[in-house]
Amino acid sequence: MDYKDYYKALGVAKKASQDEIQKAYRKLARKLHPDVNKSDGAEARFKEINEAYEVLKDTKKRSHYDRFGSAWQQAQTSGGPPPGFEDIFGFGMGGPGGARVEFSGAPSGFSSFFDMLFGAAGGGGQQQATWSTSGWPEAQTARAPSRGQDREAQIRLTLEEAARGGSREIQMTDPETGQTRKLRVKIPAGVRPGQRIRLADQGGPAPPGGKRGSLYLKIELLPHPRYRLEGSDLMTTLPLSPWEAALGGKVTVDTLEGERTVRIPPGSSSGRKIRLRGLGFPASGGAQGDLYAELKIVVPEALTDREKQLFSELAEESPFEARRSD
Repeated sequence: MDYKDYYKALGVAKKASQDEIQKAYRKLARKLHPDVNKSDGAEARFKEINEAYEVLKDTKKRSHYDRFGSAWQQAQTSGGPPPGFEDIFGFGMGGPGGARVEFSGAPSGFSSFFDMLFGAAGGGGQQQATWSTSGWPEAQTARAPSRGQDREAQIRLTLEEAARGGSREIQMTDPETGQTRKLRVKIPAGVRPGQRIRLADQGGPAPPGGKRGSLYLKIELLPHPRYRLEGSDLMTTLPLSPWEAALGGKVTVDTLEGERTVRIPPGSSSGRKIRLRGLGFPASGGAQGDLYAELKIVVPEALTDREKQLFSELAEESPFEARRSD
């Protein structure tokens, strides 16, 4: 079995913390995801880092991997070191001379030693020893089939998609099989960055008789060219000409629900905010945030001769001093 260096795949040290492993994986996943990276080899690398992260994010799997390398799955399934692996007693699971060492039933040989630690199996019941991460056997009783592992992935939405909700089809690559699955996701209206959408039975595979884990999609919002989300309110910039700011009047503002007309008070300066009630982001309980349009006075980069003349006349006529301190 070829050795796969999962730490090298994620670009982290063997002593890396779980947080460092998670950050490294997320950074690579964003870079290599098939939806954003179409270059040769990107999909294979994406599968490689998913396989590595699936093992290293789980402390028990990571412990088995650190001890048994590529044979960690065999060790985990069998409850002991894989055949041929040298354990702390100096021989493999086959025992000295190839005889199998049993840790259940009537005490004899090594079994009686472990019985002193874990208690003999008697009274019709039976215990089996499994191998712990430290190399010592530990007693284990039969358990009901468990669920598969929960998984988490990111889903990127535009501000409009998050505000209105709806349905989105996504593709997920299964780290165990490398196969790609298409899933239909229902997005609630008003979902926020950092919130998670749960897809039941779409996570890691379960042992025989169990159920698959859940898949959690963590919401990430793409940058918007016009709006900035602050709580349930939206912030935008409204450019004005100098005469619109000075004289006031009606102008149009883009909102998530289309254009709206607002009145600009005469004598408005840059930085002043115009509030549009109920035209922000959906809030809890069916409410709606507000949209704030911050005024920004924009001066023409190039003036015609007539414009220069008018501005010059205004400068001579007006007593206004912009830098006057009152």
